[in-house]
Amino acid sequence: MNVNELKASVEAILFAAGEPVLVNRIANALEIDSVYAVQALEDLRADYEEHSAGLCIAKLGDKYQMCTRKEFSENVRKVLEMRRDMPLSQAAFEVLAVVAYNQPVTKSFIEQVRGVDCSGVITLLSQRGLIEERGRLDLPGRPIIYGTTPAFLRCFCIESLDELPALPETEEELEKMEEAEENFDAAEDNFGESEVNSEKFEEVSVEVKEDSMLEL
Repeated sequence: MNVNELKASVEAILFAAGEPVLVNRIANALEIDSVYAVQALEDLRADYEEHSAGLCIAKLGDKYQMCTRKEFSENVRKVLEMRRDMPLSQAAFEVLAVVAYNQPVTKSFIEQVRGVDCSGVITLLSQRGLIEERGRLDLPGRPIIYGTTPAFLRCFCIESLDELPALPETEEELEKMEEAEENFDAAEDNFGESEVNSEKFEEVSVEVKEDSMLEL
């Protein structure tokens, strides 16, 4: 299989999958080393970028997905008459921030940080595909631990958790974050369209930092 055939095969797999696909799954399907699979995926990403296509190849951790480019989302929505999901509440953003910055975490940890019951919010975020169960702790009751999903990375336009904005460490930084909260509604609206920028995620992380100062 030559380079062009390999890229075409990878492209077909991503198109047919319609969801993030692990590099190892692609490599196994094509019977090639994962190094060559990654190279083909990155070459394909570059091709789409170079030609300003309506599609793009998104890298989500160790997975890749074929997506429509965000600048064309409104046009796609109009044609498909897609119903926009209700935006997440501030409480949901705060729980999402706790999970993102501290994962894997248990429900009790989230509730200890926020000081309120979070059962409903955790269920909502799981239904939206933004967090998922990562297993159970070897403790009495075997509590479930949660982490974020590839959909979370895609919605916040980042490729890995390493790209999350740093949490504030000084009072001055906290004040700046509090000022950013005035624009929180805009972040919620954008999230409903699955186009939240990572900068807007900073608006909710202040709650995580302040509450994390509690003695856990």
